[in-house]
Amino acid sequence: MKIAGISRRHALIAGAASIATMSILPAASVVAQEVFPSKPIRLIVGYPPGGSNDIVARIVAVPLSQILGQQVIVENKPGANGVMASTFISKSEPDGYNLLLSSASPLVIAPHLMSKKPFDVTKDLVSIGTLGWTPEAIVTGPSLNVKDFREFMELAKTREITISSSGNGGLPHLTIELLKQASGTNKIMHVPYKGAGPAVSDTLAGHVNAVTMDLPAVINFVRDGKLKAMAVTSDQRIDFLPDVPTAREQGLPSFSSVNWFGVFAPGGTPDAVVAKIHAAMNHLIQDPKVKEQLNRVAVVPQSSATSKEFADFVAKENMRWARVAKESGATMD
Repeated sequence: MKIAGISRRHALIAGAASIATMSILPAASVVAQEVFPSKPIRLIVGYPPGGSNDIVARIVAVPLSQILGQQVIVENKPGANGVMASTFISKSEPDGYNLLLSSASPLVIAPHLMSKKPFDVTKDLVSIGTLGWTPEAIVTGPSLNVKDFREFMELAKTREITISSSGNGGLPHLTIELLKQASGTNKIMHVPYKGAGPAVSDTLAGHVNAVTMDLPAVINFVRDGKLKAMAVTSDQRIDFLPDVPTAREQGLPSFSSVNWFGVFAPGGTPDAVVAKIHAAMNHLIQDPKVKEQLNRVAVVPQSSATSKEFADFVAKENMRWARVAKESGATMD
């Protein structure tokens, strides 16, 4: 699997890169490396406890603390679909002691749905590195009796189909908008909820026909047979649900919508500090225990060979979702 330039090959060489980065540094940065970190680091999450961002943050916080030699404390700052936390970090002191663990929604999607953008992810934040990714899942409930994704899409051309999401401005929301664009139908109706839990519950109860959500939020319901996965939105099938085909396999050859998890710092954070955090991240992502924990919550572990590689990926994602947002006409205001 390759997501917009972050390849498996790069993930494999990232372990070697992390060792090199931590041991061979420019002379000008040696002093900065010796003094950082000298106190605990806050890892800010823009969602309440229990969500996928929070789960990933808590999985990596302990090994990151061990590698850096200082405690990494997860702190939840929910609000505006993660935008409040992202804005907070963009305005924080650029010293490496306030970091953001975030996914796509608050950084490259929600700002494009707001009349006034609170920050620019390519200018006000430093992209340090990625930790993993997960696809969206298009899942039907008991109120819709279709056998597969093709039948689902054909039905959407003849009658209204309601699809729930965790709320306006998130990746599930824009995935539904992308689905509308790709299918050429206006009978798919987005029903936003305040969180993944209510959206899934109402789909289970038959109040809405389907739900689109990060795979971790629905995978157990699919495994238990309570919900039926029509498709995953990655380029290839996912090991966690190998029998569920991709949307690309089922008539939408260019359809792709993948959520990723990465760590960010305030704009202006010294390169030496960024390099040390990036190296520590790449070191921990090679840990079999960390990989197992991420796999358990349906997140595919993946690292970026360099911070620049991750920054380039984020910039491309930012442009892509800006286009989707504009074409959809969706807003958060």
